[in-house]
Amino acid sequence: MTDTNKEVISVLNDLIEFSKDGEKGFKTSAEDVKNPELKAFFVQRGTGCADAAAELQQHVRSLGGDPETSTSLSGDMHRGWVNLKSMVTGKDEEAVLNEVERGEDHALKAYKEALEKLAKIAPASAAYSLVERQYHGVQRNHDQVKVLRNSARARS
Repeated sequence: MTDTNKEVISVLNDLIEFSKDGEKGFKTSAEDVKNPELKAFFVQRGTGCADAAAELQQHVRSLGGDPETSTSLSGDMHRGWVNLKSMVTGKDEEAVLNEVERGEDHALKAYKEALEKLAKIAPASAAYSLVERQYHGVQRNHDQVKVLRNSARARS
Protein backbone atom coordinates (compact mmCIF):
# COMPACT_ATOMS: atom_id res chain seq x y z
CA MET A 1 0.00 0.00 0.00
CA THR A 2 1.37 3.41 -0.92
CA ASP A 3 1.89 6.21 1.57
CA THR A 4 -0.71 8.24 -0.34
CA ASN A 5 -3.26 5.45 0.09
CA LYS A 6 -2.49 5.30 3.81
CA GLU A 7 -3.04 9.05 4.12
CA VAL A 8 -6.29 8.92 2.13
CA ILE A 9 -7.51 6.00 4.25
CA SER A 10 -6.76 7.94 7.42
CA VAL A 11 -8.77 10.94 6.16
CA LEU A 12 -11.68 8.71 5.11
CA ASN A 13 -11.65 6.83 8.42
CA ASP A 14 -11.96 10.15 10.27
CA LEU A 15 -15.02 10.97 8.16
CA ILE A 16 -16.48 7.53 8.84
CA GLU A 17 -16.36 8.33 12.56
CA PHE A 18 -18.12 11.65 11.94
CA SER A 19 -20.75 9.91 9.79
CA LYS A 20 -21.30 7.31 12.52
CA ASP A 21 -21.56 10.18 15.04
CA GLY A 22 -24.18 11.82 12.83
CA GLU A 23 -26.12 8.60 12.47
CA LYS A 24 -26.30 8.11 16.23
CA GLY A 25 -26.91 11.80 16.88
CA PHE A 26 -29.86 11.96 14.52
CA LYS A 27 -31.26 8.71 15.95
CA THR A 28 -31.01 10.11 19.49
CA SER A 29 -32.61 13.37 18.37
CA ALA A 30 -35.48 11.47 16.74
CA GLU A 31 -36.11 9.78 20.07
CA ASP A 32 -36.06 13.15 21.87
CA VAL A 33 -38.76 14.97 19.88
CA LYS A 34 -42.51 14.51 19.70
CA ASN A 35 -43.17 16.34 16.41
CA PRO A 36 -43.73 13.55 13.84
CA GLU A 37 -42.33 15.55 10.89
CA LEU A 38 -39.18 16.43 12.83
CA LYS A 39 -38.86 12.83 14.04
CA ALA A 40 -39.14 11.60 10.42
CA PHE A 41 -36.56 14.16 9.27
CA PHE A 42 -34.10 13.02 11.94
CA VAL A 43 -34.63 9.35 11.07
CA GLN A 44 -34.09 10.13 7.37
CA ARG A 45 -30.91 12.10 8.09
CA GLY A 46 -29.61 9.32 10.34
CA THR A 47 -30.10 6.87 7.48
CA GLY A 48 -28.28 9.29 5.17
CA CYS A 49 -25.33 9.39 7.57
CA ALA A 50 -25.28 5.58 7.72
CA ASP A 51 -25.26 5.43 3.92
CA ALA A 52 -22.40 7.96 3.78
CA ALA A 53 -20.39 5.91 6.29
CA ALA A 54 -20.99 2.72 4.28
CA GLU A 55 -19.86 4.43 1.09
CA LEU A 56 -16.70 5.71 2.78
CA GLN A 57 -16.03 2.27 4.27
CA GLN A 58 -16.33 0.66 0.84
CA HIS A 59 -13.86 3.16 -0.58
CA VAL A 60 -11.39 2.45 2.24
CA ARG A 61 -11.66 -1.27 1.42
CA SER A 62 -11.06 -0.54 -2.28
CA LEU A 63 -7.82 1.21 -1.29
CA GLY A 64 -6.72 -1.85 0.67
CA GLY A 65 -7.46 -0.46 4.12
CA ASP A 66 -9.50 -1.43 7.14
CA PRO A 67 -12.47 0.91 7.52
CA GLU A 68 -13.40 2.49 10.83
CA THR A 69 -16.54 0.99 12.35
CA SER A 70 -17.12 3.06 15.47
CA THR A 71 -18.07 6.55 16.56
CA SER A 72 -15.63 9.08 17.95
CA LEU A 73 -15.11 9.82 21.63
CA SER A 74 -16.05 13.47 21.06
CA GLY A 75 -19.27 12.37 19.34
CA ASP A 76 -20.13 10.10 22.26
CA MET A 77 -19.52 12.99 24.67
CA HIS A 78 -21.65 15.34 22.55
CA ARG A 79 -24.56 12.86 22.55
CA GLY A 80 -24.25 12.60 26.33
CA TRP A 81 -24.46 16.38 26.56
CA VAL A 82 -27.48 16.43 24.21
CA ASN A 83 -29.22 13.80 26.34
CA LEU A 84 -28.51 15.70 29.56
CA LYS A 85 -29.60 19.01 28.06
CA SER A 86 -32.74 17.40 26.62
CA MET A 87 -33.68 16.06 30.04
CA VAL A 88 -33.19 19.48 31.62
CA THR A 89 -35.10 21.39 28.92
CA GLY A 90 -37.88 18.83 28.66
CA LYS A 91 -36.72 17.80 25.19
CA ASP A 92 -37.70 21.19 23.78
CA GLU A 93 -37.58 21.13 19.95
CA GLU A 94 -35.51 24.27 19.72
CA ALA A 95 -32.92 22.96 22.19
CA VAL A 96 -32.65 19.64 20.32
CA LEU A 97 -32.32 21.47 16.99
CA ASN A 98 -29.64 23.75 18.46
CA GLU A 99 -27.59 20.70 19.42
CA VAL A 100 -28.20 19.00 16.07
CA GLU A 101 -26.99 22.16 14.34
CA ARG A 102 -23.90 22.17 16.52
CA GLY A 103 -23.23 18.58 15.46
CA GLU A 104 -23.66 19.55 11.82
CA ASP A 105 -21.23 22.46 12.34
CA HIS A 106 -18.62 19.91 13.48
CA ALA A 107 -19.38 17.65 10.50
CA LEU A 108 -19.00 20.56 8.08
CA LYS A 109 -15.67 21.47 9.63
CA ALA A 110 -14.48 17.86 9.40
CA TYR A 111 -15.44 17.62 5.73
CA LYS A 112 -13.76 20.96 4.91
CA GLU A 113 -10.58 19.80 6.61
CA ALA A 114 -10.75 16.46 4.79
CA LEU A 115 -11.12 18.23 1.44
CA GLU A 116 -8.13 20.43 2.23
CA LYS A 117 -6.01 17.39 3.11
CA LEU A 118 -7.14 15.43 0.06
CA ALA A 119 -6.49 18.44 -2.19
CA LYS A 120 -2.84 18.21 -1.12
CA ILE A 121 -2.35 14.44 -1.26
CA ALA A 122 -4.83 13.18 -3.88
CA PRO A 123 -6.58 16.11 -5.63
CA ALA A 124 -7.87 14.27 -8.71
CA SER A 125 -8.79 11.07 -6.90
CA ALA A 126 -12.07 9.24 -6.54
CA ALA A 127 -11.73 9.80 -2.79
CA TYR A 128 -11.66 13.57 -3.28
CA SER A 129 -14.76 13.41 -5.52
CA LEU A 130 -16.58 11.24 -2.99
CA VAL A 131 -15.76 13.53 -0.07
CA GLU A 132 -16.67 16.62 -2.08
CA ARG A 133 -20.07 15.13 -2.99
CA GLN A 134 -20.73 14.14 0.62
CA TYR A 135 -19.63 17.59 1.80
CA HIS A 136 -22.41 19.15 -0.27
CA GLY A 137 -24.87 16.76 1.40
CA VAL A 138 -23.62 17.77 4.85
CA GLN A 139 -24.04 21.43 3.85
CA ARG A 140 -27.65 20.76 2.79
CA ASN A 141 -28.32 18.94 6.09
CA HIS A 142 -26.87 21.86 8.03
CA ASP A 143 -28.97 24.37 6.12
CA GLN A 144 -32.15 22.33 6.63
CA VAL A 145 -31.50 21.99 10.35
CA LYS A 146 -30.90 25.74 10.60
CA VAL A 147 -34.24 26.48 8.88
CA LEU A 148 -36.03 24.04 11.19
CA ARG A 149 -34.33 25.57 14.23
CA ASN A 150 -35.29 29.09 13.16
CA SER A 151 -38.90 27.96 12.67
CA ALA A 152 -38.96 26.38 16.13
CA ARG A 153 -37.45 29.54 17.59
CA ALA A 154 -40.13 31.70 15.90
CA ARG A 155 -42.89 29.49 17.36
CA SER A 156 -41.58 29.75 20.93
